[in-house]
Amino acid sequence: MRGTAVAAIALTSLMVVSACAKDSGNTAPTNAAGAGCEFATPPSAPATSNTSAAADGDKVDGSALKIGLAYDIGGRGDASFNDLAAAGFDQAIKEMGVKKENTRELSAAPNEDESAKQTRLRQLASEGFNPIVGVGFAYTESLKVVAPEFPNVKFGLVDSAVEGAANVTPLVFAEQEGSFLAGVVAAYQSKKCHVGFVGGVDIPLIQKFEAGYVQGAKAAAPKIQVDKKYITPAGDFTGFQDPPKGQEAAKGLIDKGADVVYPAAGASGIGVFAAVKQAGVLAIGCDADQYNQPALAANRDVIVASSLKRVDVAVFDFFRAAAKNDLASLPKVFDLKVNGVGYATSGGKIDAKLQGILEGYKAQIIEGKIKVADKP
Repeated sequence: MRGTAVAAIALTSLMVVSACAKDSGNTAPTNAAGAGCEFATPPSAPATSNTSAAADGDKVDGSALKIGLAYDIGGRGDASFNDLAAAGFDQAIKEMGVKKENTRELSAAPNEDESAKQTRLRQLASEGFNPIVGVGFAYTESLKVVAPEFPNVKFGLVDSAVEGAANVTPLVFAEQEGSFLAGVVAAYQSKKCHVGFVGGVDIPLIQKFEAGYVQGAKAAAPKIQVDKKYITPAGDFTGFQDPPKGQEAAKGLIDKGADVVYPAAGASGIGVFAAVKQAGVLAIGCDADQYNQPALAANRDVIVASSLKRVDVAVFDFFRAAAKNDLASLPKVFDLKVNGVGYATSGGKIDAKLQGILEGYKAQIIEGKIKVADKP
């Protein structure tokens, strides 16, 4: 979930055993692995998809723009949150004709002083970059100070809002909705009816991932056991960039019996996948389609699905709307209904039956028949 700094970690390939769900008629399905969960009767898949609004396909000329991106700790290379922001940034350059020399990317350091964030934002704004995106809630306090100093600069803020700042556009997500679907996948893939969650830092944002994941797993299999582990407490953001601690946290859950692990831990998720590989169990990716992330290529067979948090969509849409001077057109929340969150099944581990079950749950969330909690 959250993106963070990362040095490259070599990951080796592994063998993965997949347990797919089967059912018959209208009866509740059982786990193909045999000894796992008793499943609730799932909702039926919708006949047609109604999950996203029609895209605005008009060509937007951004050649006169100077766009800036202030990353969360680490910047590009985390195979998660920051890389998604980078993808939206790159898409704006490509599709809107923004000149490369009119772009700037700056990264943060872990647990840096608040003044460093303010300096970073001021640097971008004073050098004429406009619009600018701050990637992550860590920029909230800084934008309270810096945004009023540059009233003509359009700022986008991922994962947070600044009350009373007309020139700061919040780019927030219903992470719990995508995580609910991750929980459904975990239940159907578990042989032991026992799954785990690794959070990077114990803060409300990551708790949204936990809440949705637990609710989804228990909606699919009411008696499932879900264990959790946070890498660091609130205030210590190194939990988003410490693969060894992510590996240790995942190992602890696996030792307790979890055989599917879902990390919302930024770059620390790399260590989670390493622990999963060593134990011969399964994982679910977070934020990006992590099966297809280059940094995880050697380890991707462990990932049976990923929850998606479309930071790339939000960042690109913000730049595009700013170029059109139409920021009011952006959704208030990037949720399942606007394709702001979702899931990916790259790798072929999810069969058509489970795909239909996922679409059934997804439709019920969009229709409001299932309300996904945003707190554990």
